Amino acid sequence: MDRLKQIESFVAVAGKGSLTAAANAEGVAPAVIGRRIDALEHRLGVKLLLRTTRRITLTHEGSAFLEDCQRLLADLASAEASVSAGGVKASGHLRVTAPAGFGRRHVAPLVPRFLAQHPDVSVSLNLSDRVVDIVNEGVDCAVRVGDLPDSALVSVRLAENRRLCVATPAYLKRAGAPKHPSELARHECLTLSSDASQTRGWAFTIDGEVTHLRAGGRLDCSDGQVLHDWCAAGMGIAWRSTWEVEHEVAAGHLVSVLDDFAAPPNGIYALFPHAKHLPLRVRLWIDFLKHTYGDAAYWSARSG
Repeated sequence: MDRLKQIESFVAVAGKGSLTAAANAEGVAPAVIGRRIDALEHRLGVKLLLRTTRRITLTHEGSAFLEDCQRLLADLASAEASVSAGGVKASGHLRVTAPAGFGRRHVAPLVPRFLAQHPDVSVSLNLSDRVVDIVNEGVDCAVRVGDLPDSALVSVRLAENRRLCVATPAYLKRAGAPKHPSELARHECLTLSSDASQTRGWAFTIDGEVTHLRAGGRLDCSDGQVLHDWCAAGMGIAWRSTWEVEHEVAAGHLVSVLDDFAAPPNGIYALFPHAKHLPLRVRLWIDFLKHTYGDAAYWSARSG
């Protein structure tokens, strides 16, 4: 049985949530999809999906494998497009969304460079900490920072992202520095509002397990830059990415706390609805992001 077909079927089932839906999309019987999944699990020696009469869920191994499979299929489609496109130039309108703070620093400055390489492409960039529904809102590609919810969207990991709990020396002198994540309950925590991202809460490693805590305080905001500014003004503790606060920590303007409980790095991703028949301009944009963010010199040059 073709290995690629097994992987494509696994990604389709994981995205659509059922064998029947995946089979309908491909125009085959559900039993065919089931045999491909069985063969894939047998070959790998692990269970990827837990199947009941009502629903299908991913195992831990399945979740990890899904991300690699999505990236593999996206890269394969991109390679095919590069060959088949030949001398055809990318053209048309590209719609991109990204978180406001990250987008200002690390997406918007790249757009002029991309347009210089592809003069027949135009770009609309939407910067918002709201999680944009890219399918229903007609967006070609979303740049997302942090954990990704289960989704039928295809994701490509662009770079690692690490978060820190930070506050000003003045705030910590006034309120004390927390020694354990559980002590955040007595602190003013500056959080993104519920209509933004970070819906699972702040992540920490406690007793060897990644745990999400619902931090809270008197202030929340849908704009991450405002939270950053409030934190810098001594209003409380914020959970921010290293690309945003690393230079302030190095300068002593902010202090990192709870480092012993830091969660493993998560990712910076490009998300798009599907890999088949993706416009060349979208493929080239994703490749451009991968090349840029994959260069360690890019991050060191922009850390200050």
